Amino acid sequence: MEMVPSEENQLVLKEGMFWSCRQSIFVEMKKRFSQLENAAEEPRVLCIVQDTTNAKTVNERLTLNLPASTTLPKLFEDVAHKAGYVNGTFDLAWRKTGDMGSLDPSSEMSLTESGFEPGKRNFLQLTDKDGEQPQIASDESGTASSSGLDDSSQERFIGPLPREGTVGCSSDYSSPSYSYSSILNKSDTGYVGLVNQAMTCYLNSLLQTLFMTPEFRNALYNWEFEESEEDPVTSIPYQLQRLFLLLQTSKKRAIETTDVTRSFGWDSSEAWQQHDVQELCRVMFDALEQKWKQTEQQQFSPLTADLINQLYQGKLKDYVRCLECGYESWRIDTYLDIPLVIRPFGASQAYGSVEEALQAFVQPETLDGANQYFCERCKKKCDARKGLRFLHFPYLLTLQLKRFDFDYTTMHRIKLNDRMSFPEELDMGPFIDVEDEKSPQTESCTDSGAENEGSCHSDQMSNDFSADDGVDEGICLDSASSTERALKPKSSLTFELFSVMVHSGSAAGGHYYACIKSFSDGQWYSFNDQHVSKITQEDIRKTYGGSSGSRGYYSSAFASSTNAYMLIYRLKDPSRNAKYLDCDDFPEHIKHLVQREKESEEQEKRQREIERNTCKIKLFCMHPVKMMAMMENKLEVHKDKTLREATEMAYKLMELDGVVPLDCCRLVKYDEFHEYLERSYEGEEDTPMGLLLGGVKSSYMFDLLLETRRPEQVFQPYKPGEVMVKVHVVDLKTDTVAPPVSIRAYLNQSITEFKQLIAQATELSAETMRVVLERCYNDLRLLYVPNKTLKAEGFFRSNKVFVESSESPDHQVTFTDSLLWKLLDRHGNTIRLFVSLPVQSPGTNRTICQKVGGDPEECSEGSKVNRNSVETILEESTEKLKNLSLQQQQGSSTSDSQKSSDTSDFEHIESPSPSQDPDSSSVSPVVAVDNRELENRIRVASGGGAYSDPETQFPGEERSDSEVNNDRSTSSVDSDILSSSHSSDTLCNADSGPIQLANGLDSHSITSSRRSKANEGKKETWDTAEEDSGTDSEYDENGKSKAESYYLYFRAEPYAQEDGSGEGGQKCVLVHVDKRITLSAFKQNLEPFVGVTSTQFKVFRVYANNQEFESVRLNETLSSFSDDNKITIRLGRALKKGEYRVKVYQLLVNDAEPCKFLVDTVFAKGMTVKQSKEELMPQLKDQCKLDLNIDKFRLRKKTWKNPGTVFLDYHVYEEDINISSNWEVFLEVLDGPEKMKSMSQLAVLTRRWTPAQMKLEPFREVVLESSSVEELKEKLSEISGVPLENLEFAKGRGTFPCDISVLEIHQDLDWNPKVSTLNVWPLYICDDGAVVFYRDSTEEPMEQSEDERNELMKRESSRLLKTGHRVSYSPRKEKALKIYLDGGPVKDPGQD
Repeated sequence: MEMVPSEENQLVLKEGMFWSCRQSIFVEMKKRFSQLENAAEEPRVLCIVQDTTNAKTVNERLTLNLPASTTLPKLFEDVAHKAGYVNGTFDLAWRKTGDMGSLDPSSEMSLTESGFEPGKRNFLQLTDKDGEQPQIASDESGTASSSGLDDSSQERFIGPLPREGTVGCSSDYSSPSYSYSSILNKSDTGYVGLVNQAMTCYLNSLLQTLFMTPEFRNALYNWEFEESEEDPVTSIPYQLQRLFLLLQTSKKRAIETTDVTRSFGWDSSEAWQQHDVQELCRVMFDALEQKWKQTEQQQFSPLTADLINQLYQGKLKDYVRCLECGYESWRIDTYLDIPLVIRPFGASQAYGSVEEALQAFVQPETLDGANQYFCERCKKKCDARKGLRFLHFPYLLTLQLKRFDFDYTTMHRIKLNDRMSFPEELDMGPFIDVEDEKSPQTESCTDSGAENEGSCHSDQMSNDFSADDGVDEGICLDSASSTERALKPKSSLTFELFSVMVHSGSAAGGHYYACIKSFSDGQWYSFNDQHVSKITQEDIRKTYGGSSGSRGYYSSAFASSTNAYMLIYRLKDPSRNAKYLDCDDFPEHIKHLVQREKESEEQEKRQREIERNTCKIKLFCMHPVKMMAMMENKLEVHKDKTLREATEMAYKLMELDGVVPLDCCRLVKYDEFHEYLERSYEGEEDTPMGLLLGGVKSSYMFDLLLETRRPEQVFQPYKPGEVMVKVHVVDLKTDTVAPPVSIRAYLNQSITEFKQLIAQATELSAETMRVVLERCYNDLRLLYVPNKTLKAEGFFRSNKVFVESSESPDHQVTFTDSLLWKLLDRHGNTIRLFVSLPVQSPGTNRTICQKVGGDPEECSEGSKVNRNSVETILEESTEKLKNLSLQQQQGSSTSDSQKSSDTSDFEHIESPSPSQDPDSSSVSPVVAVDNRELENRIRVASGGGAYSDPETQFPGEERSDSEVNNDRSTSSVDSDILSSSHSSDTLCNADSGPIQLANGLDSHSITSSRRSKANEGKKETWDTAEEDSGTDSEYDENGKSKAESYYLYFRAEPYAQEDGSGEGGQKCVLVHVDKRITLSAFKQNLEPFVGVTSTQFKVFRVYANNQEFESVRLNETLSSFSDDNKITIRLGRALKKGEYRVKVYQLLVNDAEPCKFLVDTVFAKGMTVKQSKEELMPQLKDQCKLDLNIDKFRLRKKTWKNPGTVFLDYHVYEEDINISSNWEVFLEVLDGPEKMKSMSQLAVLTRRWTPAQMKLEPFREVVLESSSVEELKEKLSEISGVPLENLEFAKGRGTFPCDISVLEIHQDLDWNPKVSTLNVWPLYICDDGAVVFYRDSTEEPMEQSEDERNELMKRESSRLLKTGHRVSYSPRKEKALKIYLDGGPVKDPGQD
C-alpha cells in the first residue's frame, strides 16, 4: 500500500487508496450483514443439555442455540466441544417424563425432523455410552489446559473456573450433595460405586469397606457356593461374592445392591429405613457366621468358617481388684469393635483424640464409700478398683466413635459434633496394661493367682483362648510372661488406618459415606454411593469434626455435622498383610462366576440397546366387536421395523385376530386429544418406523390409530393439512340430532365447496343447507358467507358442525330466534340424570289401610284400581303427550347403539322418530296447562287429602329407614307413574319469546355457583345462606311458582337399574333436563313421580364415594351437574326461605361423655329462642323421651365440643344471634330457675381440686355480673367455704371438659395469675362456658406410697384414654435392623 509523508512527517494513505479501502470494508460488512439476515430468517432451536455423568456437573446446564437445519451429527459435535468431551463417547437423550429415548448420532436428520421444536426449550440429557463415562478431551482442545490443572487432579468445568488457590482443596467436602471439589471419572479411579436404593447409604459404606479389605475379599473368593445345598437368592455369602466380583470387574459406573438386600430377607420397604452402620456391621457379621457354620465346607476351610472372629474379634478382661488384699475377680469378654466416648457424661469438654478416649476406656475407677465392693477373701466390703484390660487385639481393629447421645435436659437424642482427631498409624502398645504399678496390692495377686482362687464369675468363658491365640495379632497376657512382653517388638501393635465411615447430619437422620485407602497404591478414595473420587489427607482431617475456630463451651453446636463415625485399622505385619487377588489368580469357581456375570452384563447391555432403539407410542383402535369402544394400548416397536411389521404387531396387540383380516387394518397418524386423523401412510409400508415417527423419543406429540374396514370397503387417504369435521344432521320435524358423520376438508375451501362436500356425504341438498359451527361449548356460529374459507371461520384440526336442509320458513328467521338455534341450544345444555325415588311415597290408599286395619290383599287391589285410574287420566288429558312418549320409548333402544365417541349430551337424550309430531319442539301453552291439570288430577286420583295438609301429613323431617322398609304398600301415584309405559316430556311455560333463564339471565350469560357443606350425622348438607336466608323460596313475590316462569327442557322416563333393584324395591327415573333449569323448577317437574309436592321432599346429590349432599339452593341451576350424575329423593319437608337446619346436642357437664346428640330441627329467621324451644319440646318428647318444662332448659352456642354463649328466651335469630346452615346448638337441662338474665352477665363452669383427697369435684356454674377476678373469687369462696385469702384458681386447658390428670393438676396449671380482670392475658375469659379450677392453697397433696401412686397413675391413664382428652406423644419408633437367614420374616396371617 503506497504511503506519503504528511506535514508532521507521518505516513498517511493517498486519498484514492483511502476510498478504495473504505469501499472494500463496506462490501465485506454488507456481505456479513447479509449472512446474518439469512441466519436470522431461519428458525432457531434452543437446546438445554444436562450432564448426568458427573456429580459436579449434574446441576449445571449447557445451552446451545442452533439453526433448525442443524443435523444430529453436528449437534453431537457442538455438545462435545462445549462440554469438553471426545465426540462419540457419550449419548444424548430426551429429558422428559416416561421412558427415555436416545438420539441417533449417525442420522442425518435435521433438528426439526428429529422432533426439536423451534422457539421452545428442548431439554436433553448427556448420559454414559454403554455404561462407560465419556472421555475428557485432550489438552490440545483447550479444555484441561485452561484450568491449569495437572493430569492427576484434572477437572472440567462448565461455567466459571475456580478462583486461584482453590484447586485441589475440599471446601465443599461437607456440602449437602456430599461431593468433593475434585471428582474424577470412573476410568481414572478404577472403582465402581453402589446405587443407593433409597436410604441404604449406611449399607453401601460398609460393603465398600469390606470390599477394600484384602483379607476379607480374598477369603470370600476362596469360599465356594454349592447350589445343591442352598438357594442362591437367599445365600448371603454368595450374593456378597457376586457383588464383590462386579465391583472388581464391571465396566458400569455403579451397580445395584438389591440382590444382596434380597438375600437379607428385606423387602422394598427396608430401603426406606435409616439404620446405624455399626449396628449393620454387627448384624451382618452374625449372619455370615451362621451361614458359614451351616455349610459343610467348614471342615474344608476353617478360616472361612471362623473368618469374622479371626479378623475382627478381640478379647478384654473385665476385673474388680480389692485394694486391701489384692484379690481380683475377673471375666473375659470378646469384642468386635471398641466404643469410644466422645464426651464424658456430665462434662462440657470432649476428648481431643482417639488416644485420649482409649486411655479413658481402660482407666479404672475406684469403688469406695457407698459403692464399696464385697471382697470374698476379706469377707467384707472394701475399697476396690474396677476396670477393663485389653488381652488381645484383632487383626482388623474397629473403633466406634459414640457421637449419638441422649440429652436429659431436652429429653431428645443428639449428635456430638466435637472434634476428635485420629492418627493414620495407631500404636496400641500403651493400652495393654494401664494398671498402677506403684500399688503394692497389684503385685500380690497375679492373673494366675486369681485363676487359682477360682474367681472367674463369667458365663462367657466359652470364648476362652484357643490354640491359635499365639499368633501375633496382639498380646495375650495370660500366656506371656513379663520377659516375653518386654521382648515383643512394638511394631507388632502398630495399626494403620484404611477406612473412615463418615456420618453427615443429625441424630434424626443423615447420610453415610466412606473414605477408604487402597492397599494397592496407598491412595485415599471417597466412596459416596455411586460416586467414587480421589481425596487427600486434608479431606480426611476434615472428618475430625468440630469448628474452624474456638467457640468454647458451645463449640459442638457450631461444629460441622460431617464427621467420622467408625474407624477401621489393620495391623502392620508384612507376614500377614495380604494383597488383592488379581483376576488371573481367581479360583476356578470364581472364574466361572466372572464369565457368567460378563455374559449377563452383555445381555443386559444388548437389552438396553434394544430399549434405546425402541419407539414407544400410544396406540388406539375402535374395536369392531368389543362394544365399539375406543381401546388404548402401548405399541413398542424397534425403529428398524417397517410399517407393515408394526401393523402386524398392533393387530395382535389389539386382539383383532379372527375378528378382522390383517389386510383390512392399517396404522394412521392420530391426535387423540382432538380426535383428529392427521395422515395415512399410503405407499410407505416398507419405511422404517423410526423414520415415520421422527426418531426414538421418550414421548410423541401424536398417537397411532389402528384403523379397520369391512372387506368391501376401501380406505380413504388422509393427507397432511386436512381437517376433520364431524357432521351432525339436524331434523327439525322430528326434533332430533343424528350421530356424527366424519368428513375431511381443507382449510382453504370456501363455505360453498364445504357444503357440496357435506351434501355428498349426507345426501342433503346444498342449496337449502344451513351449516352451524360449534367452536366451543355453547358457541354456535352460522356459516352464511359463501366465499369465506374454513380457516377464516375458525376451523381447526377437529371440528363439529350441525347441518339442516329443509324448505321450512325457519330459514327466514334470525338465527338466534330460529327453531334450529333453539334445538341446538337445548342439545348443548341437556344432561342425563339418574334419579332414585323413595321406596314408598305417601298416599291415601296406604293411610286408609292402616286406619281400618284392612287386609293387605284388599290394599293391593286398591292399588291396581288407582293405577288404572291414573292411566285413564293420562290418556284422557294428554293424548298427544302419550303418543309422543310411546314413540320415544320405542326409539330408546336404538338411541344408545347409535351413540359414537363424539356424541354429546343431547344424543343421549333424543331418539329419532319419524312419526313424531313436527311441532313437538315447541310445545304450546295448552300442553303446559294440560301438564299442570294432569298433576292435579293425579293428586285427586291418589286421594286428594294427601295434599290438603302437607304439614300434618309429615310431622317429622323424614321417615326412618325402618319405617320405610316395614311399609310395603306403594302410593297410587308412585306405582302408577313408575309402572306405566309413559314418560312425560314437559316444557315449562312454552313461550314464543327468547328463552329466559334462571336468575334473570339470558341464554348467552349463564352462571352458576353451588356451595355445599357436609353434615356429619346424616351425610346431608345445606348450602350457605345468601345474606339473610338459609334457602330460597320456590315462589315469587306474587305467590306464583318460579318453575312456571321459564320453559326449559325436561323429560323423564322409568329406568330399571342394572342390578335389578328397581323391581319391587327402589324405583328410578331417567331424566333428560336442561341444566339451566333451577332446582325449584326441577323439583316441580319431579312431583308426579315422587307423589308429593316439592315442599315435601328433598334432593340429594350422590357423589363417587356414595356420599349424599342435599341441594337446597332453589334459585340455582343444575349447571354443576353433568351427564349420568345420580340424585336421590328423600321424603321430608324441604326448607323454606329463611329457614335453617340445626343439630341439637345435650350438654352433660358432669358426664363422662358431655356431648350427646338429640335431634335435627329447623329454626327460622325472626324466631325467638323461646319459640324455638317450644318447637323443640314435642320433638324431644317423641324422639328422645325428654319431657321438659320450657323454663327448665336453655339453649347455648356450641363450638365443636365447647359450650359457649347462653341464649336468652327473648333473643331473636339473625338479629341477636347469628345463625347459619349446618348449625349446632347445646341444650342444657337446668337444676333450678335460669340465673342468666342479661347478656352482660358471664357464666363460668368451675371445678374444685382437693389435693388432700386427690380428686376433682363436679362442675358448678357461677354467674358473674362483671369480668372481675375479685368477684369470681368471692363467688368461689361462697360456694366452697374456702377463705378468700387462701383461694387460688386457674383456667382449664384444651377443649371441654379440660380433663387433666390429678397427678399433674397441682403443678402443671398456671395457678393464681396476677390479673384483676378475666378478659386479659393469660385468661382471656370473654364468653360463657370457660372452665376454671380452684383450690385451697393451704391444703397439701395426699401422701402416697409408691404402690398407691402407681395404682392411681393406672386409673388416671385409663380414664383419660377413654375420654380422649389426653393423647400421649409417641415418637416414630425405629425399626430394628434384622437379617433373616431363612429368606424373610414370618408374617402373622392376622396382621392384615
